[in-house]
Amino acid sequence: MNPRSATSSPPIVLTFAASDPSGGAGMQADLMTLSALGCHPLSVMTALTVQDTVGVTSVLAVDADCVEDQARTLLGDMPVAAFKTGLLGSIENIAVIAGIVADYPALPLIVDPVLASGRGDELADDEMIAGLRALLLPVATILTPNSLEARRLVHRSGGIDEGDDERQCSLADCAQRLLDLGCRNVLLTGTHADTERVINTLYRQGVGLVRSDAWERLPGSYHGSGCTLASAIAAKLACALAVEDAVAAAQDYTWRALAAGFRPGMGQFIPDRFFASRRRRALLDD
Repeated sequence: MNPRSATSSPPIVLTFAASDPSGGAGMQADLMTLSALGCHPLSVMTALTVQDTVGVTSVLAVDADCVEDQARTLLGDMPVAAFKTGLLGSIENIAVIAGIVADYPALPLIVDPVLASGRGDELADDEMIAGLRALLLPVATILTPNSLEARRLVHRSGGIDEGDDERQCSLADCAQRLLDLGCRNVLLTGTHADTERVINTLYRQGVGLVRSDAWERLPGSYHGSGCTLASAIAAKLACALAVEDAVAAAQDYTWRALAAGFRPGMGQFIPDRFFASRRRRALLDD
């Protein structure tokens, strides 16, 4: 058998994330989403978690030297088309990852600022949030916070005075302040907003509002929706779509995965990232 040439390989995306043993979020969500969208995922583990579909019990950060060794070894072997970050585990890991992606400035970097679980379990302390602002946001191609994460990221970062209530910052102001920190694009997701439909808004440096998309608000809550959306954007950028087109396609994929979601445990629903292949199989079985 002749070996396949490198040009026949699918786009390769390297994701930095924590393991979620429930398979709902984190590294597992990234791997499934990237695979479902035709990419080959590379995984650099940043932390081990104890969690289920209800919440996170504990987080054990991987040593920063190990994080760097994982990434450098992979990058020395395979050509990567995009980077994606999720829960990073420690300020040391954030610093190491910032140094790694700085060596590949031409590659898109999708930053999903995982600061808390769906239940509200804290996953990033003040030092880590400061590290994200100082080290990763300035080099991010696109940042994908929900409204709670956006307000935490700009609070006391120079955009909001220390005595102000972070909730007083409008989402449009939050987006602009995040752009001022260096992000080239910010996609604010509206899952936590009190609106009839989920409204996601994309802002761009030097432009402002680029697009606004409204989606039917599905019943229930979902474990891993943010990871799915960010990974889908990474997949689409790796496939050479422009940012605006990648965001549109990723939102459509994510909404469909959520709509096909299932509840395997006692907590949140999990998106079905392989909804398309399951439907094709069902049609073949009929």
